[in-house]
Amino acid sequence: MSQKTKVIEKEHVVIRFSGDSGDGMQLTGTQFSDTSALFGNDVATFPDYPAEIRAPQGTVGGVSGFQLHFGHMEVNTPGDYADVLVAMNPAALKANLKWVKASGTIIVNEDSFTDRNFEKAGYDSNPLDDEKLSDYNLIKARVTSLTKECLKDSGLDQKSIIRSKNMFTLGMVYWMFDRPLEHSEEFLEKKFKKYPLVVEANKKVLRAGFNFAKTIEALPYNYSVAPAKIKKGTYRNITGNKATAWGLIAAAEKAGLELFCGSYPITPATEILQELAARKDLGVKTFQAEDEIAGICTSIGASFAGNFAVTTTSGPGLALKTEAAGLAVMTELPLVIVNVQRGGPSTGLPTKTEQSDLMQAIHGRSGECPMPVLAASTPSNCFEYAFRAGKIALEHMTPVILLTDGFIANGAEPWRIPKMSDLSAINVPIAKEGDDYQPYARDPEKLARKWAVPGTKGLEHRIGGLEKMDVTGTVSYVPENHQVMTDIRSERIRRVANFIPDLPVKGDDNADVLVVGWGGTYGHLTTAVRELQADGKDIALAHFHYIFPLPKNTEEVLSRYKKVIVCELNEGQFSEYLRGTFQHIKFNQYNKLQGLPFTVQELKERFNQLLEEK
Repeated sequence: MSQKTKVIEKEHVVIRFSGDSGDGMQLTGTQFSDTSALFGNDVATFPDYPAEIRAPQGTVGGVSGFQLHFGHMEVNTPGDYADVLVAMNPAALKANLKWVKASGTIIVNEDSFTDRNFEKAGYDSNPLDDEKLSDYNLIKARVTSLTKECLKDSGLDQKSIIRSKNMFTLGMVYWMFDRPLEHSEEFLEKKFKKYPLVVEANKKVLRAGFNFAKTIEALPYNYSVAPAKIKKGTYRNITGNKATAWGLIAAAEKAGLELFCGSYPITPATEILQELAARKDLGVKTFQAEDEIAGICTSIGASFAGNFAVTTTSGPGLALKTEAAGLAVMTELPLVIVNVQRGGPSTGLPTKTEQSDLMQAIHGRSGECPMPVLAASTPSNCFEYAFRAGKIALEHMTPVILLTDGFIANGAEPWRIPKMSDLSAINVPIAKEGDDYQPYARDPEKLARKWAVPGTKGLEHRIGGLEKMDVTGTVSYVPENHQVMTDIRSERIRRVANFIPDLPVKGDDNADVLVVGWGGTYGHLTTAVRELQADGKDIALAHFHYIFPLPKNTEEVLSRYKKVIVCELNEGQFSEYLRGTFQHIKFNQYNKLQGLPFTVQELKERFNQLLEEK
């Protein structure tokens, strides 16, 4: 390090990597976040993909981004605005400039700032000459040229050489934030172990970028972000989709059952199926179906056969699964349906986040067809709520919907790996040979019927989509029996509330404002409320993970506060649900539908308005 270099201590930093889909920004961001997590920082990430598979290169629509927030303090969001933006071309600069903090640092690949690329991005002239950039610390680096020079004798073809340029920018940012190179070098050795030339080339470019940043005068200082104080344990950086897969695997192990997943690939849920398919070593069985209907139907068949069965999808796929979901309700078989929500309707915004499937999850089936609905709220607790969804499905003999969303599914954060002994037991009501078995005889506490696995002697029975007679399970068209069975199906889901925890509140019981949220908005809501509480504001937060049925103390909690505001990434579906359930309580709303998560800043502004209203 040169004598001119100063080290500036920072509590937390936000970085956004941005470029064309082929520029490797997702890999670059993932490497930086993994390295920071291993260093001991708390980390939250937000990958942002274009919707088109092959969006036009150099256009704003084709920009792929990866934002990460790491710090010495607790980090709950990927950050509102970036301290550092890496823009690999003019389109990336145009798409992301509004997300850079005043006086922030912008690193650009100057080689890509050509007349042709200006035209593609919609610029009339070179944006690097614009006075608007004078407020930023602009660092121009000929990343492509320097990468080519570094690898001119590598033996690689020109295309492979240019692909390595993302490692140059990664090296620069590693120097800026005093990160070690070893983790990324080990990653490259593992990922490209069959291609030693590629390994050495990428490592060489990574070091070249590091040394370039170290020597240029445009970077007279670097930053130091100390490790966070976190609970002791073994951690790994994990995305919400991977955590969901592992939560389902853990539930199967706790229940002593084999896990089966029948699914059809759909953005942004496909990674769950992929992760489960990779775990044959743990006895997981997966089936990539020809469509969404086949996916859920094979899972219902696997559940009938005695497996812990799951199916994964997003909003359009959930719509296709509804008829079969009704079959699972009628047959009272355990099943977890994971819905990773995305922007809609129809194809909508397939790579963007939204919370617009809530009403579909609660009501979107024919007939009176209730099933529990849960929602995870962070990438890491997707594990916990996938496990809990499995526990409810298996112990109460019911299909369960688990809602996540694109933001937490693709985002990542450190996850403290639990011990299996610390997870709660799952007691499956399996009928045994010799039992006095009736298909719809019920446990008096849960109203759950017993699970008779086909092939067990003496437990022959009939189930199916037609209405069944109470207890005996024979097909029944008796009007009074249909009323009885409908009431039982409703009551047994209501009784799930007896087995879930009370709704917790962060803040005073008599605060002026209660913020209400559910699902993936948790990080932004809790950060906004925490910062306002630190400013002396009288505000509290209640965040829901159990949507249907609601926790038993929900009415008591909501009734305590003068003002209640429900925040969600839709037009007000949870607000409408709560109004219909608690008609004497007034609910304010704050809604956003842009394919983006909330920002902490906009939430604080709205909460302050509500606090000031008389």
